[in-house]
Amino acid sequence: MSSKGSFSYTIAVGFMLFALFFGAGNLIFPVQIGQLAGSNVFSANFGMLITGVGLPVLGILALAFSGKSDLESLAGRVNPFYGVFFTVALYLTIGPLFAIPRTNTVAYEIGIVPFLENQSSYLPLFIFTIVFFGLTLYFSLKSSKIVDIVGKVLTPILLVVIAILIIAAFVNPIGAIQDPTETYATNSFFKGFQEGYNTMDALAAFVFGIIIINIMKERGARTKKEIMVSTGKVAIVAGVLLAAIYSSLAFLGATSVEGFGILENGGAVLAAASQHFFGWYGKVILAVIVIAACLTTSIGLITSCAAYFTKLIPALSYKRWAVIFTLFSAVISNFGLSKIISFSIPVLVALYPLTICLMALTFLHPLFKGRKEVYQVSIFVTLVLSINDGLNAAGVKIAAINDLFTSILPLYSVGLGWIVPAIVGGVIGYLISIIKHGALNPEPIEE
Repeated sequence: MSSKGSFSYTIAVGFMLFALFFGAGNLIFPVQIGQLAGSNVFSANFGMLITGVGLPVLGILALAFSGKSDLESLAGRVNPFYGVFFTVALYLTIGPLFAIPRTNTVAYEIGIVPFLENQSSYLPLFIFTIVFFGLTLYFSLKSSKIVDIVGKVLTPILLVVIAILIIAAFVNPIGAIQDPTETYATNSFFKGFQEGYNTMDALAAFVFGIIIINIMKERGARTKKEIMVSTGKVAIVAGVLLAAIYSSLAFLGATSVEGFGILENGGAVLAAASQHFFGWYGKVILAVIVIAACLTTSIGLITSCAAYFTKLIPALSYKRWAVIFTLFSAVISNFGLSKIISFSIPVLVALYPLTICLMALTFLHPLFKGRKEVYQVSIFVTLVLSINDGLNAAGVKIAAINDLFTSILPLYSVGLGWIVPAIVGGVIGYLISIIKHGALNPEPIEE
């Protein structure tokens, strides 16, 4: 791999990866965590950085380390059916179920709501949704460079606007940091850890990672080591940017409570802060940039999801999948931002442990020589516990099961009870593979 210009190229690709990750959720969740965590903002933010920054970086590295060309083949190490199941679940989550509708509602909350006199009416959201997704579908179906142009121009501008807002918050805070809410009064680190799921970036890493790996290969990376090193540098650049902005936005949220009170979501806090510091002009500038940035993200996600499902079910054309996902996302969008977030939490609580487990197994793959039983048992026990955690997050709690798990599983009370069973499941899977295949004659390792 040529070293000429490699540093500047790494920085450039790192900024591109940051732009891919930096979507609607990256703006609103750190601010909301800051509001709710109050004086515990630093521990809560640290927890969020692990899942909101650390896991996406590890996801990129896991793909590079695995040598796989896509997520389905990587998850297929468990079982071909599971490979399809997990990939479909991930694409639907970062696509039409939650992430795409969220781009519309964040754009609406930050860009439109501050200018409305009657903010309780559903009609403005309905009209905005039609326009937003009409443009999304149009550009998703056209072979146009406008998405690249908008992304390359608007992402730096958005960063500048957010940076100005953050600097203003540090130089002249809206108010003093208040006491934490009841939710963050204890175990704020673990609460922040789970709130980091809402960014969905660890899930998106399995999609964006392939893009970065292919870029590095085109640049000249050939060996597994070269791909790992070059991709790792890019992921670190993106991770540092994300961590800096998350931490700053969390501080902004924590200092905003005295001035605004606890608002419904992070989008409302950003809009209020922009108006506080810069008045009407601040609202306009932030609105234009955020709407355009969210539109670009929406187009990219519709395009990615339609492309994958066209490959999965070729009986439907790309155009039809794009129309289906756009219409479905538009319907979901009209539930509003807060409801979309509440709907997504149980799914993310269930899906993230599986994602983390797959990442860990990918890195440990050479150690247990790729034995499928290790993948299968570890993922199975993680799946059982993550489904239970998802049901709890949805309010469907089975007291007897929760009491049992609380008494026997470490970290269960803070939402991480799946970790020890996943490790034990991997060990059991390894022992099963020895019984089936012998210690010295495992099935050939799958690269």
